[in-house]
Formats: sequence, C-alpha cells, structure tokens
Amino acid sequence: MRLLNSMKVLDFSKLLPGPYATMMLADLGAEILRVESPDLPDFIRQLEPLDGEDSATHQHLNRSKKSISLNLKKREAVELVKQLVKDYDIVLEQFRPGVMERLGLDYETLREANPKLIYCSLTGYGQTGPYRDRPGHDNNYLSVAGIAEYSARKNERPAPMGIQIADIAGGSLHSVIAILTAVIHRGSTGEGQYIDLSMTDSSFALNAMFGPGYLSSGGVEPKPEGTELNGGTFYDYYKTMDGRYFSVGSLEPPFRKRLCKGLGISHLIDLAEGTGSEEKRLFKEAVREAFLEKTYDEWVAIFKDIEACVEPVLKFSEAIEHPQIKARNMIVDVPKSDGTFQRQIASPIKSTAYKQKYKSIGGKRGENTVEILREIGLTKEKINELIDKDLFGLVKEHR
Repeated sequence: MRLLNSMKVLDFSKLLPGPYATMMLADLGAEILRVESPDLPDFIRQLEPLDGEDSATHQHLNRSKKSISLNLKKREAVELVKQLVKDYDIVLEQFRPGVMERLGLDYETLREANPKLIYCSLTGYGQTGPYRDRPGHDNNYLSVAGIAEYSARKNERPAPMGIQIADIAGGSLHSVIAILTAVIHRGSTGEGQYIDLSMTDSSFALNAMFGPGYLSSGGVEPKPEGTELNGGTFYDYYKTMDGRYFSVGSLEPPFRKRLCKGLGISHLIDLAEGTGSEEKRLFKEAVREAFLEKTYDEWVAIFKDIEACVEPVLKFSEAIEHPQIKARNMIVDVPKSDGTFQRQIASPIKSTAYKQKYKSIGGKRGENTVEILREIGLTKEKINELIDKDLFGLVKEHR
C-alpha cells in the first residue's frame, strides 16, 4: 500500500524547496507532474557532480516524478494546464507573487476549472507585506527571521549552514504539512483552498526555544553563545588532538557524570553541576582541554559504550557507513532509465501501513510531455500542431 496514491500534484517549482516537498509526497505514493519551462533552466540540473546529463542532486530531488515541458507564456499552454488541473487537483508553485496571476494560472482562475483545487504558493516572504516582491535565499530568510544572529560565536559572523534550513525545514516541510492538512479538510468538506506559505514565516516559527523568552519574559534577547544550546554552556563541539571534532550534549545530570568519567575529569563533577556563569565557563574550558588530550579514534573507543550524549562529528562519507544509518536503511537504490541503479538518500518515514517505492531517478526535462498530452485526450495531429507552435520546446523526433 502506498499511502498517498490518490494524490496528484502539478509541481511548478524548481531549485530546492518545492522539489524537496514534492519528493516527500512522491515517496509516499503521490503522483507528481513537474511543469518545466522549455527554455529557462533549473539550475539544480547543472549542479555538479553530474550523473550523465543532469546533476545527482536533481535526480534525487525529482525521483519518481514525471515531467512536462510547457511554455506558459503561450495561451495554448495555459489552456492545457486548465485541463490538467481537473485531474491533478493539487498545485504547488514557487514563483514570485503575481507571476502565476499574470500567466493566467492563479488560484482564482484555476479553481474555476476545479473548485476542489488545493493550491500552495511557496515563496521566500509570502504573498503580503513589504518584502513580498523581494528576492532572497536561505541565509536571507534566516537573517530576517532572527535566527542567524544568535547562531554565531561571540564577536564572529554567523556561520553559513551546511544544509538549507529555511528552504527545507521552513519551506518544504511546512508545505507538505499544509498540503496534507488541506487534503484532510477537503475530504471532510469537499472544499479546496489556497495556501500562502512563506519560508521566512516558517523559519521565524522555528525560534520555538528562545523566542518565547523574549516575547513573554521581559525581552530576554537570545545572543550568540548566550543560550543553553548555542554554545552558552558546554553543550557544544570540541576539537580532538588530531583536529577532528566531537559533539557533547550531556545536559542532564546523569549524562554529565558519564561525560566527566569518560573525559577523566570526575573530580570536576561539582563544577559541572554549578549554575553560575563562572562555573559554566570553567567547566566548558575543562571539557575543551580534556578533548585535546586524545585523538579522534581514541575518543571514539572511549565513548563507544558510554551513554553520555557524546558522538563524533562524522563526514558525510562516514555517516553513510555508520551502523545506525545502515540499520535504518537510509541509503536506497533507485532505478535509472538504462536499467542500472543510483544510490540515493531514502525517505526517513517508517510505517507499518505502507512502504515507499522509488520508481526512477529524476529524468530529462519534458520527457513525459507527449505521454501526458495523450492521457488528457490530445490526438497525434493536435500534439504535432502544438509542437510546431513551439509550445514544448520539443523537436519533431520527440513526437
């Protein structure tokens, strides 16, 4: 059983946030049809390293999806979308506000073709407010949301994240939640809806640990290395003798005691339990000095069987070989068109009710165009006529 096999989504997004969201839905069984421009590139396709003509990242983000190529500036293409939306009754789009309206593909127009339509607009700043038309990227959204400033070392600039927090945690995951909520609502009421999803809003909502303290407790500003979880305590990363790092999250008293035992500083346990700022500083310095006394491999051996919330900071190549990641089957083989397979990161969702099925890696732009057009009833002659009008960017051999 594939959980979402009744869902059909028209995906007008590119880059990372929208494609990641629809990949999650595809992994759970939804049918995703990407609507791509025949002449405007999706830069993710070109992001090295490549596997064949396209990037491995694109092939991961767009697995199990189909692709139709449409020049949305042409009236005939807009009419085709109106036909498609009768069957693909969920839309996710990632254009700047106003673009879909200018194309004649906004929610109010498309719901005339399908009153039960669910339509999600995923943008950086949302459909309203003074920043609605402003361009941005992940670090911009984290900055405006008040996250980047206190996610830094004292007197240092904020660190660029290794993953895109605003794009994925802010945009992709919240979009999936909103869409699935709308599907449930439609199932009980028969009503579609419009969803205005802002990556900045969603990132701002991630200030769940320290934002409330400012809002309700006299304006306590979260500062760099000033909270329990951003380096203000010994909860942090520590360098080993040979230049590798360990993460220490031993916040609770039993874990702190085991940390001290593992580091050989059990005599400092009273200092570890102290609540004063000077006590916290001295204990953190003791932890830092202790980690510098041994190599990465030595600390791996020491903490292997100590439950202290202490783990090595792994390279990605090490993470995929970690026994926990392997036991959870987080690497899967996804079929390629030539009959071989590509290793990809698996869906993290585990359930007794369904199992993910990965149909294929992300394919070529517009490769399913003719197939989809035939499914909605276009004849060979009509398809050829539209090809001649350069509606799809297809040459005659693709007919």
